[in-house]
Amino acid sequence: MPPKKQKTPSLRTSSAEVSEANDIAGFLDRAAQLKGLGEGRGGLIFALDATMSRQHTWDEAQHIQSQMFDEVGSVGGLDIQLVYFRGFNECRASRWVSDTTALRDLMNTIDCRGGQTQIAKVLGHARKEAGKKNPGNPNRSRVDALIYVGDALEENVDALCHKAGQLALLGVPCFMFQEGNDVEAERGYREIARLTNGAFIRFGPGAAARLADLLKAVARFVAGGTAALEADGSREARLLLEQMK
Repeated sequence: MPPKKQKTPSLRTSSAEVSEANDIAGFLDRAAQLKGLGEGRGGLIFALDATMSRQHTWDEAQHIQSQMFDEVGSVGGLDIQLVYFRGFNECRASRWVSDTTALRDLMNTIDCRGGQTQIAKVLGHARKEAGKKNPGNPNRSRVDALIYVGDALEENVDALCHKAGQLALLGVPCFMFQEGNDVEAERGYREIARLTNGAFIRFGPGAAARLADLLKAVARFVAGGTAALEADGSREARLLLEQMK
């Protein structure tokens, strides 16, 4: 019996890589549509799913989340609030801070606990906060954007979309990061992002470094408008500026 031929490694781009590239491109497109916000500090909510379904990748996810958090927090002119849910009916929000070191350390102490997703609470909390005035500018909202990281969706999608629509009316885009490939979660995340004029992004090690840079560029834009991007000089900032032309 003749020996089996060894398969030559394919040089074609996988469908997952194409999907990831498209998601990042979509992120740029949506982020470019954010408006400059003028005077006052920007407000960003960073929300996490810490339920048990993320346990098997939690260590790696924590590293990526910390990287994302550090990049966003390194931008001046931003106040950030950390929100997370886990277990039975546990959903917590930190105070608003400009120095995110303590919040990053808090995030790194969070462990996963079994329970259902509580995205409705996250969106409802964001709506409540967005209804408050910005401390530095009474004509500006407390919340300028929401970043959410999760892997599942176990709630009524229509109800979530209703809350997303309320955020859209307040001008709060939702940037939905998905870990894994759950179809129902992706469908819901994409719809929430669409309704709020935000973006859907794949969350994984392959895109971590670039997404962190993209987040930093968007954070700079939220804080200081196009002038801040022009001063940034990074590749991601240039890409955003090109999308805005």
